Amino acid sequence: MRKIILPLLGLLMAGPVSAQMPELPLPNGAPQALQAYVTGYSYWDNTSSQTVENSHPVKHRTAGGMGTYSNPVTLAVGYQMMNTETVLSVPAGTVFYLPRLRKYAIVEDTCDAGLSPEDGSCHTGYQGVVQFEIYVDGALAEKRESKRCVQKLTGVQPAVMEPGPNMSVVVGPLTESGCFIFADP
Repeated sequence: MRKIILPLLGLLMAGPVSAQMPELPLPNGAPQALQAYVTGYSYWDNTSSQTVENSHPVKHRTAGGMGTYSNPVTLAVGYQMMNTETVLSVPAGTVFYLPRLRKYAIVEDTCDAGLSPEDGSCHTGYQGVVQFEIYVDGALAEKRESKRCVQKLTGVQPAVMEPGPNMSVVVGPLTESGCFIFADP
């Protein structure tokens, strides 16, 4: 399998980078399995709290989604600043399927905000695998419920990049739909 290190072309021309993203398969139009460290963020702990505007909207202006192929859940990834431009670790619009959550997710937000986002785990990965933060919602739930959901789903798990449209899904926001976690396939 061919591999590339993301972030893509812009980083190659930008000079030295303080930390590199773990290798991801090169998109080729076919589903590709990988391992990812998945954690979450909610309505209650987003930066800024109780705001949900996406930094790189593709399907949603604000974080959300039902987890279906046509309405995937917002996924946040690491980034780095190149001059004044935000360069995502995984391109906006990249779709993943997370079998343990039975949700489709789409890259359209960022995590690891701060002065050196390229040094944060969302950009550099976790124990050699890519890191994602999935939006668990929680706007219609107690703050502690969304926090429990994040804790429950956090860990290294399988992911499928460029999945087909016929995967099994549990429809609804993660927290509000029960935060079900399924055994690894």
